This record gives sequence, structure tokens and C-alpha cells, in this order.
Amino acid sequence: MDPTWLVLLALALGLVVGAGLVALLSVAAQHGERAREAIDPAVPDGVDQVLDALESAGIVVDPSNNVVKASPGAYALGLVRDGALAGDELSGSIDRVRRDGEPITSDIEIVRGRRADDGVQLHLRVARLGARHILILADDHTEQLRLDAVRRDFIANISHELKTPIGAVSLLAEALRSAADDPDAVAAFATQLTGESARLARITHDIIELSRLQAADTVPNLQPLSIDDVIAAAVDQNRVAAAAGGIQLVVGDPAEAQVVGNEALLVTAVHNLISNAIQYSPDRSRIGIGVRSVRGTVEVTVTDQGEGIPAADLDRVFERFYRVDQARSRATGGTGLGLAIVKHAVQNHGGDVTAWSKPGRGSTFTIRLPEITAPSAAGGASEEESA
Repeated sequence: MDPTWLVLLALALGLVVGAGLVALLSVAAQHGERAREAIDPAVPDGVDQVLDALESAGIVVDPSNNVVKASPGAYALGLVRDGALAGDELSGSIDRVRRDGEPITSDIEIVRGRRADDGVQLHLRVARLGARHILILADDHTEQLRLDAVRRDFIANISHELKTPIGAVSLLAEALRSAADDPDAVAAFATQLTGESARLARITHDIIELSRLQAADTVPNLQPLSIDDVIAAAVDQNRVAAAAGGIQLVVGDPAEAQVVGNEALLVTAVHNLISNAIQYSPDRSRIGIGVRSVRGTVEVTVTDQGEGIPAADLDRVFERFYRVDQARSRATGGTGLGLAIVKHAVQNHGGDVTAWSKPGRGSTFTIRLPEITAPSAAGGASEEESA
């Protein structure tokens, strides 16, 4: 054979073999890349930065549901612990997305502690992230749902409370028209109409007052106040009501302490406690109003000799429209908002209010407020002493 042909044949065989080797190397490289992707836990570019900046909860998991990346919000909600998903609530949604390939949106509850009521309500969005990963986004709607429930209860309670006096006013107006020729009946109906109108006005006033207290970020018109003057004003406002039942208001020794606050709001708070004690006290009993200064805190106590409050109701007496005795409260003209106003007025002043009671022996309500410790207050006191 011609040597030239042998050379050409060798070259041809070399090219074929070389092309085959290149193809084999290329296939091997592709398999290697896929193998690296299969074991590489890294998320797609940019996702890390997004999760770090995310205020809500964001989690990326791999095919084994191991947490590859999580936002600070996910840790704060307790959705991720020790690099793994906390609980099984999320697994069902993840498996569904991995099986169907379609993103889903749902609402779930995650229990974080040992108590059944220690949970959060989450709005969940789960979707694929690339070929391997699953992205979970969760928004905490617990507070929003709680506020919605409070709002619904508030509207329902207002409707219920206003229905009684409005209905009574309507009936009394009809009765007045029917009794136009009977002066005695007209006078009796007019007296009842006046009472129901006053009750309606009290409910409206208390609703406005409570809404204003709850909406206020700061208390207006703050100034140094003598707590003894606040108590004296509140007692004077209740003397007529107490005298009508033969109830004695006994005020303890003055504390000569000062607090910073809005005078009208603090007088209203103490007034409401005394008024509430009068409503639930038997005739010819006593109500004690005391005040003392204890380690930088001013304590105002109102103690009655009424029937007391059952332990099951004690934690709820400061709720809006909550009444221990519905019939008695309505008979005495209570709106069910007085103690709620006390709570919010005192809290807005940086204090708190608590209740103690023993059925058959009476109740004690205590307001605690920060006492003035500013140099200006001390300076004022030293000037009076030197004078």
C-alpha cells in the first residue's frame, strides 16, 4: 500500500479517536456538573441577600427538607431551630409543592411552646426555587387576627349595650304620646325617659373616652400633681351617690406625694373605682380610699364591703363591657366600661391597676403610679419647708 495512504488513514483514525475522547470528556464533565449540583446546597444567586433583608420569615429547604438558608424573621418566629424546621406543620405544604410543582398559599397555626395557646397564626406561601429547592415565605398574622376579633367583639358589644337604652327611649316616647291626657303618667314616663337618655349619654361618653385613651400615643397636658388632690376631687364627685345609699367614704391619711400626669384623666380613673365600689356595695356600708408611697411608687387603693368577685372573673373585670353581675350592673346604670377606662388611663401614665377580692368580704382595687423623683419636685418641697 502506498505510504501516503497509510499516513492519511492514520490521521483519519486519530481524528475519530480524538473526537470520541472529546465527546466522552464532555459527557463526563456534564455528569460531573450535575453531580455537583445534586450535592451542592447553595441557593441560586441573590437569594441569600434577599432573605437577609426580609422582615418576614423566609426559608429555603433542600430535597431532604434540610434548611439551607433562613431569614432572621424565621428564627424569631421559632420556625427554624438548630438548622432544621421546627415542628411538622410546614412539611405537608412543602411535600405538596414538591409533588405537584405548583405554588400554594395557606393559613396555618404553629405552636411554639408547651401551652396550646402559645402559637402564631401564619399566612404561608410555598413555591419551588429552581430545580431542587423549596422556598417558604410566612407572615405572622397573629396580632392582626387578634385585633380583628377585638374589633368585632367591640362592635357587637356596643350594639348590644346601645340597643337597651335606645329601645327604652323609643318605647317611652310611644307611651308619652299615648298618655297625653294623663299628667301623672306623663311625668312618670318623662322621668324614665330622662334616666334612659342620661344612660345613653354615659355610654356614648365612655366609648369616646376609652377610644381616645387607646388611640393616644402620649398623654396630653402632663404636669406635676398632688395625688392627695386627685383623690379629693374624685371623692367629691361621688359623695352624692354614696350618700343616697348611706355609704360612708373614708379617706386615709394624705401621702403628700406627687405624680406626673393629666389631672382630668387621673381623677376619672380614681372616680371610676369609687363609683364602681358604690354600685356594688350594700347600703350603710363603708368604702375606704387609701394612698401611700412605696419605693418610688404611689399606691391608691379603693376597698369596698360588697359581695366580692369570684376568682374566675377577677382577671376579666378590666375588659370592655365585662360585668360580673349583668342584671345588677344594668340596674345601677353601669356601662361596663368604667374599669377598662381605669386600666388604659393608668397604663398611659406608666402605671398599672390590679384587683383583689374575696367573695362575701369585698374587693380592693389598687392603682400604682410612678412617683416624681425629678430634682424640680424636690426643690419645690424644700422651698416650702424653708418658708
